[in-house]
Amino acid sequence: MTTKTIVIPQMRNQQDADKVSRALREVWGIKSAEVSWERQEATVHFDELAASFHDFQEALLESGFEIRTSEGQRIEIMHDWRLDE
Repeated sequence: MTTKTIVIPQMRNQQDADKVSRALREVWGIKSAEVSWERQEATVHFDELAASFHDFQEALLESGFEIRTSEGQRIEIMHDWRLDE
């Protein structure tokens, strides 16, 4: 079991927290998530054999949230799934 925290500076109210929680809970391998709009962060507990921290970051980015590292560095979209023609 692994535990990680994601900083979400755009999370301003309970409605945002609910959206974050839904996005995180859709990731395969999640065991639990604690979301706090007051602290602007989400802590996820997950099975590292079924999911990676990257999966949770991507879920939030795809839901429209800006995320940052605990040091304040902004995290961008991490991959592009374009196929070459």
